[in-house]
Amino acid sequence: MTRMKWCQSCVLPDTRPNLELDEEGVCNACRMHGSKHQIPWETRSEELRGVVAHAKASGARYDCVIPVSGGKDSTWQTIKCLELGLRPLAVTWRPPGRTPLGQKNLDNLRKLGVDHIDFSINPTIERTFMKKTFIEAGSPAIPMHLAIFAIPPSLAIAFDIPLVVWGENSAFEYGYVSDSHVGAKLTTEWLRTYGVTGGTTAREWVGPDLPLEFMGPYLGPSERELQDHNLRAVFLGYYLEWDPKMTAETAMRYGFQADGDGPRTGVYDFADIDDEFISIHHWMKWFKFGFTRTFDNLSIEIRNGRITREEALAYIRSHGISEPTRDIISLCSHLGMTRHEFDNVCDSWRNPGMWEKGPDGRWHLSGFLLPDVSLP
Repeated sequence: MTRMKWCQSCVLPDTRPNLELDEEGVCNACRMHGSKHQIPWETRSEELRGVVAHAKASGARYDCVIPVSGGKDSTWQTIKCLELGLRPLAVTWRPPGRTPLGQKNLDNLRKLGVDHIDFSINPTIERTFMKKTFIEAGSPAIPMHLAIFAIPPSLAIAFDIPLVVWGENSAFEYGYVSDSHVGAKLTTEWLRTYGVTGGTTAREWVGPDLPLEFMGPYLGPSERELQDHNLRAVFLGYYLEWDPKMTAETAMRYGFQADGDGPRTGVYDFADIDDEFISIHHWMKWFKFGFTRTFDNLSIEIRNGRITREEALAYIRSHGISEPTRDIISLCSHLGMTRHEFDNVCDSWRNPGMWEKGPDGRWHLSGFLLPDVSLP
């Protein structure tokens, strides 16, 4: 059994993909965040104005594509692009589990003053793809991430738009690499490594049940097409300081609404609220890596100085490991699975190097951060 080790600054384990602890037991995500004060934000802001000027000089009918869900981040992206004087085309991959609040926030985003495309995928293909990746890769969200990263650049090329404006660079925000290593641009190499697709491409999922001719929305432009059209894709979070609470507060000033019933998953009531299936993607981290969305959110709060590590530990003790039961039932209905089948898939993805079933029939996690907390 591999005993989990935990960051001594935040509450993330070394089992999290791309997360490493240094000799002092502090993770690279905390170290990277601590370097933010060294970033020359004024210079970055000037660079962004250059990106904007280049896009506007193209003479295209739209200056940029903004991938949006209607969430607080994409609302913030849209606000910032409009403030910069860009004429954006907002593009959404329509999730099969869109929530009423998600639709309401997306409608609010449109009212900021943008044209918008809500792109729906063949529901039979989408459902088949989700079920296949859930069973074979332990994630029903691989199709979602493939679609999110493929549809906006495809439409940018179709409309001859020179720029795609993404939000945060998760490779930097979650401490995988410094932003000087990944820079401002989103590349196909970035997608393969940090795009949350299990390191796969859509073509690798093609088969009798997922024919290539029906997988177009997931494929995205080729490298040749990107080069021929000189399409640039940038992270707004490279140029402007990024903080989830800051983006939420800005979005709320422009009509974005949080979930009045509390967090859907994790600790933020303003995040992961537009899709009732996204919580399952986060829930699968528990079986694979031994932590949940709550640990991610609390670690962000620690890094931003809003809570202490001790307060984060107290929160976990108080709330326990919360299963997203309502969303599990909804996903089972959508995929045509029983709860028993769902649980069997989850158990099949428990990391055998970490998890062990005891004589009492309960699962035990070697080296869990809080041994006194009951584990599901």
